[in-house]
Amino acid sequence: MSSDTWIATFLDAQAAELGAARNTLLAYGRDLIDAQGFLAGRDTDFATATQADVEAYLIYCDGQGLAKSTRARRLSALKQLFRFAFEEGWRAENPAIQIASPGQDKRLPKTLDEEEVERLLVSARNFGRNELDRARDTCLMELLYATGMRVSELVSLPVSSARGDPQMLLILGKGGKERMVPLSPPARVALAAWLVIRDAAEEKDVAKGKPTSRFLFPSRGVLGHLTRHWFYARIKSLAAFGNVAPDKVTPHTLRHAFATHLLAGGADLRAIQTMLGHADVATTEIYTHVVDERLTQLVLDHHPLSKSDTRKS
Repeated sequence: MSSDTWIATFLDAQAAELGAARNTLLAYGRDLIDAQGFLAGRDTDFATATQADVEAYLIYCDGQGLAKSTRARRLSALKQLFRFAFEEGWRAENPAIQIASPGQDKRLPKTLDEEEVERLLVSARNFGRNELDRARDTCLMELLYATGMRVSELVSLPVSSARGDPQMLLILGKGGKERMVPLSPPARVALAAWLVIRDAAEEKDVAKGKPTSRFLFPSRGVLGHLTRHWFYARIKSLAAFGNVAPDKVTPHTLRHAFATHLLAGGADLRAIQTMLGHADVATTEIYTHVVDERLTQLVLDHHPLSKSDTRKS
């Protein structure tokens, strides 16, 4: 069996048995293809590779200057592939089972302060070419900041989930897991306004013989809804218009701002974990470091005893 078949069969199993998301499968595929190429250069493949071959590949990745997080992810992909091969009887052993992960550098997520978020929201209400653009952008931004959704979850929301002025929004997350997230009053207002304009535009399309869309944010593209790439570019434009540094702003930055601002306001960490759709609270705990860092800087900037010239020796 070829290495290509190994990868394809493994990815199919991940999708069918574990409900792995498309983006996860794409990442696994890229990592395994890279490892496959390296092993071929050593005259071996997934069926015959040894622990020394896997270790050599990690050394190669380190030599390429890849971050610890990237090397850890690639080793994880290999470990899962070899475990799958062992369980399927393709190999008698797992050559990666005893290799320790290089770990990951703990990087604090980039976020925005409340004033910057407010400027983005104001920008969304004023930037578009017409009423439809402005209502859509406002709804997108209000929902993103109010719920902390992933951008892929946001752009693919079904319109049925938004009907009836909901106080809670049902979100379909990674691995097909559902979660309920409350909507803020501004988000509900923006959603209601967008639905009126969206439905009116759709009625005109239907009169022209075009089909209705099941998505809250429909598009004529292949997916039938706005894409992540479109929204990434759009939020950069909104940042520039709102005088917020575009290099600080991504859809994920708003997700981080949602969590950070909630935690700073006293929200329970477990509640934030549920709203973000994190499987493990350890993933959510990174935001405690962000808040601690901000509080430390606040003390250094404003506490009178932190000023060296206020105390006499």
